[in-house]
Amino acid sequence: MAPMLVQEVEDDAPSSNTLELTPVEQTLTRLLLDVSHHIDEHPSTPQTESHVELPAELANEKIVLRYTGGWVRDKLLGVPSHDIDVAINKMTGFQFGLRMKQYLEIPGNLEKYGLESLAANDKQSLKAGTTDKSKTVGGLHKIEANPEKSKHLETTTMRILGLDIDLVNLRKETYTDDSRNPEMEFGTPEEDALRRDATVNAMFYNLNTKETEDFTGRGHKDMARKVICTPLEPYQTFKDDPLRVLRLIRFASRLGYTIEAEVLEAARNPDIKEALRRKISRERVGVELEKALTGPDPQEALRLVFDLDLYETIFSDPAVADVDHYSPDVDGWQIVIDALSDVLSNGGTIADNLARDKEEQYFAWQLAAMVPYRDAPNPVQTDPNRKPPPPVAVTVVKEGIKATNRVSDVIHASVRNESEISGLVDKLYDRKRRPDKSFEGEDATARDVIGMAIRRWGATWRSQVVYAMLVEIANNQDQVEAIERKYTTFIEQVASLSLLEVISIKPLLDGKALAKAIGAPPGPWMKDALDVVMAWQLRNPTLTDPQQAIEEVKLHRSNGELSSDLIRHFLKLTIRPLFIKASPSSVTEAGRKVTTTRLPQKLSMQTGDENVTKPWKGTKGAFTLDILSWVISRLDEKIIAEIWPLVIPPILTLIDDHQPQYKTIGASLLDSLLKTTPPSLLSRTGLGEVFEDALLPCLTFTPPLTPIDEAIPLLQATYRALLTLAYVRIPDPPPPSSTAPDSILPHLARTNFLDKVLRSAFITPLAHSPSALPPPFLILIYTHLPLYLSALGLASVKHMQYILPLLTSTLTHPTSPATPEVLVNANATLQAVIQNGWPRVGGYKGEVVKAMVGCWIRCYGKEGLDGVREGLKETVRGLVGVLEEEEGKEVIRTRRELVGIDGRVAGLFDGMLDGNYAEET
Repeated sequence: MAPMLVQEVEDDAPSSNTLELTPVEQTLTRLLLDVSHHIDEHPSTPQTESHVELPAELANEKIVLRYTGGWVRDKLLGVPSHDIDVAINKMTGFQFGLRMKQYLEIPGNLEKYGLESLAANDKQSLKAGTTDKSKTVGGLHKIEANPEKSKHLETTTMRILGLDIDLVNLRKETYTDDSRNPEMEFGTPEEDALRRDATVNAMFYNLNTKETEDFTGRGHKDMARKVICTPLEPYQTFKDDPLRVLRLIRFASRLGYTIEAEVLEAARNPDIKEALRRKISRERVGVELEKALTGPDPQEALRLVFDLDLYETIFSDPAVADVDHYSPDVDGWQIVIDALSDVLSNGGTIADNLARDKEEQYFAWQLAAMVPYRDAPNPVQTDPNRKPPPPVAVTVVKEGIKATNRVSDVIHASVRNESEISGLVDKLYDRKRRPDKSFEGEDATARDVIGMAIRRWGATWRSQVVYAMLVEIANNQDQVEAIERKYTTFIEQVASLSLLEVISIKPLLDGKALAKAIGAPPGPWMKDALDVVMAWQLRNPTLTDPQQAIEEVKLHRSNGELSSDLIRHFLKLTIRPLFIKASPSSVTEAGRKVTTTRLPQKLSMQTGDENVTKPWKGTKGAFTLDILSWVISRLDEKIIAEIWPLVIPPILTLIDDHQPQYKTIGASLLDSLLKTTPPSLLSRTGLGEVFEDALLPCLTFTPPLTPIDEAIPLLQATYRALLTLAYVRIPDPPPPSSTAPDSILPHLARTNFLDKVLRSAFITPLAHSPSALPPPFLILIYTHLPLYLSALGLASVKHMQYILPLLTSTLTHPTSPATPEVLVNANATLQAVIQNGWPRVGGYKGEVVKAMVGCWIRCYGKEGLDGVREGLKETVRGLVGVLEEEEGKEVIRTRRELVGIDGRVAGLFDGMLDGNYAEET
């Protein structure tokens, strides 16, 4: 395929010995010549003497300056170049640079060249000479000799007039067999030309004569033939410096030249490959490769790498022995790089959107080079406490070519996400081709699905998609066009949904706002929850006000789309993992009652460690219960059946916990859940009995065995949950169509359940001596007992014989707590007994009167008990109101007797003469 040159060059290299310099180059040339004349006229000072011995034959020569190498070649090709190497015949680059600086410090000299100043420090030097308009000369930077990094002799760099200048002496090199470290000496122009990598790079421009010089005798000719040759025998050239193989690959791909057959043969020699692996620093290899892949024809560069069998020499981890190193699959490499070249050169949807600039095009070629490692197994993680080792391809680019962190990160993300990307592309293409076909799971064409996938892949998603496409081409080499169509369809869908820049979309909510809306402390849960918000945002692109998102989260019940999504997310991915190791054994994974016998849990060292089994108790999981509470508060009948298996285990785990505070939370959450649970769901799953078995033991956590501040909240939550359970587990039947006995069975079942709870929750603790119970406990009992009596209705009469004596003790016993709240609630319970058991209350009227009169006398004359006294009067009226006529008259007669005995009780019966029964005289 024809090379794709970034810069056009003239077809025929000029054979003229003269070059036409630009005005800036002319100014630089004039400056350099003036400096050389100044040096000739003023011998060197001690501070610029060199430790490199100057040959005697050069000592008396005048300074001769030459532009060398790539600048001369580019000038002959008509290609602009801002990098100029200046070769000096009898001084090192640092010596000449210091003398140049001294020359420019002479007053009036800067102005000769349109300059104004010399950089005084590194900061000024960074800005100096960056353009041809700059009037400041950059400082000198000495680069020490470092043969391991392909720096044979010290050089000095500087910037001036927008040009990057390298100052270096003419030199010759002598190599040893076991190293590429040459012995450097001052050389002649011929010697300097012959030591260079290619004849086209070995030509000079003599500033003194203003002519080009071709000391190899082949430079002009090879440029005209467009071939790459070495000045000396290629095998020895490469043996001396194996890096030259990569440099010639770079020049061939950049210039569109052909490497001479003899040179290619030498480059394929195993000795040269071994020398390249052993003698060349990986940093220099990476530099050459980067230059080649950012050049005009990276396809040709990679073609030559593969053709010369250099792939594993370059792309390998030098720290791993050959026998242990993964062997990359280079089969079909030509198809892969040809396909990428076609995509990038022909333009179209993929190139326009996935390789938009030089950096993304460079990433594409780096990724193409890594495709042979697509099936490399993941390295074994030896230390579980450390991050898993990166994929082999990442290690290869980091260690093999010393790629930048940016390149390594792109390759790491591409390898990591390749399977997900190709899977999504396949699903989307299938949906586009067959839109009527039913599918399972997410809709691959949906805006939120694609958008969230791209956000997961990250900012370099474009390059990652290119890699996934190239991997698929490598695996299906006869389907290149079909694969390109598929990926084109994917990108077109991304563009049509306005998702090309989805990475930059700002979330409507941040973590703090979401935590505040939910009522949970900030924590690690926010990151994934914000992804749920972003997915909702992508599905609703017209919603741009953050307040709209907040209101969605705050909606009561799950009738908001965002709330429903968050509920599913929290239960599946936030709450469930924290409760998975302490799940109740009474419930199946489907949220049903276990009906088979299960083996006991296998004990281990971690079984008793709550940090492992119950992480929601720790500080790191403190947010869990707040989120679970929010979830349950947002449930309704539309979603509860879907999430039932997920919400039941954590609630039962909380109720089963040994600490009262967690049991309280569990009972409260169960109460809230039951209020939105359809009776049919509870019946279908058979969990009514499971809930009963979990809640009833909570009734034993009474004071003083349980601290009062823990017992009261737990008992209150349990009383409420059990009452709610009674109505959901055994709902009211539909209006009976007949008098069949089946129609009353649900009522009987609920009555039996409430009877059991009432005896366990209220009668049993009161029977142990109500006068000794702490006031908060009595208040709690007498607050909730009326609710159960009302639920039982007439069926409560069976408990009257037990409850009334207990009430009498509370209301009248001298040692019983006499706080207003206790007495008011006890009297309210007495009223509930009368109202619900009215047909049988006549048989207990004496006990009722005893309780009322005793309490009245107890309160007589005491301040702050007006509410109690008014309540007792109301109880008297209620009692008389439900009694039969004769029984009512009997109460009135009892009143007269009681007043006669103790006049203080008169006030209790005020107004009775206005009632149904007139006092008989």
